[in-house]
Amino acid sequence: MFIDLFLTFFIAFAILFLMRKVARRVGLVDKPSGRKMHTGNVPLVGGVAICITIVNYIYTHPNMINHANLYMLCICGLTAVGALDDRFDLSVKIRMLVQALISVAMIYFANAELHTLGNLFGFGVIELGLFGVVITVFAVIGCINAFNMVDGIDGLLGGLSVVTFGAIGILLSMRNEQSLSYLCLLLVVCMVPYIIMNLGLTGRERKVFMGDAGSMMIGFTVIWLLIGASQNPGNAMIRPVTALWLIAVPLMDMVAIMIRRIKQGKSPFKPDREHLHHICQRLGCSSTQTLILICFVATLFASVGIIGEVFLIPEFLMFYGFITLFGVYLLILINYCTVMNFFRRKLALPEKEYSAGK
Repeated sequence: MFIDLFLTFFIAFAILFLMRKVARRVGLVDKPSGRKMHTGNVPLVGGVAICITIVNYIYTHPNMINHANLYMLCICGLTAVGALDDRFDLSVKIRMLVQALISVAMIYFANAELHTLGNLFGFGVIELGLFGVVITVFAVIGCINAFNMVDGIDGLLGGLSVVTFGAIGILLSMRNEQSLSYLCLLLVVCMVPYIIMNLGLTGRERKVFMGDAGSMMIGFTVIWLLIGASQNPGNAMIRPVTALWLIAVPLMDMVAIMIRRIKQGKSPFKPDREHLHHICQRLGCSSTQTLILICFVATLFASVGIIGEVFLIPEFLMFYGFITLFGVYLLILINYCTVMNFFRRKLALPEKEYSAGK
């Protein structure tokens, strides 16, 4: 097992180094702009390298995941479209269409669909029936874009992915689903070389970004695993409400920022600098402090999900707890100008007023 993981780590690292050079030749790089504060053109190959590594492993171990060929085809398709988006900046409609088509393929060929939401409100199990297909498509698109939107500072997407895959792996291992649990461990191992290079630990000149190719592939893999673990009739490994806690930070940040944009009359998909990590930085946290803080919070939320499964805390209590936390976060985000100025006075930050759009 150790040798297997070491080889996977080495292969992921080697592919990253190779793809950096390829990316510069074909122009698959992220250039600094008004919204992007990095220095120099950075290769957008983290996701491509992780996809190649995982597909190579699953191809040689097809029994580790159900519908392996379909899964590999889906993540390759998303990675390819994401890479094209990174290179040519595709429209939101094209990306959404591809994500919807892949969702339908997952439902039709793998029967991976949301059939039930569990006992969310405390009045009995909620069966989705005919609405299951539509809600599943929205869930897949939502998860993909949640992980896409959270990729805003060095190490954050990688760190949150490690937390989520680690938590899913722990829960699956507790249910004796060792094959899928090992896949989660492999995903974490593949993520480490990217995090090392993304943080510039091998030198700033070797820095890489994940790109939309990686964030879409990661988001899809997360929802594939969560649906498979929570929707198996008669043999579900986790309860649906637990999934909310495992992806709490990306999910809450995406929904809250989209509500805020709509409230301001903007497109919910228009990029800005109003995400959780931006707010932390405006409060005076460095990029490293922001990374550690958000990943710590994500770990706490994932731990709540795991504890809820271990001690069988009623689903409606888990759901109401999540909604309460989300409500607090949404309230802070919508009124963050007032909150920021409050903390500025308390923490004696530089004298300035915070306003939306800065």
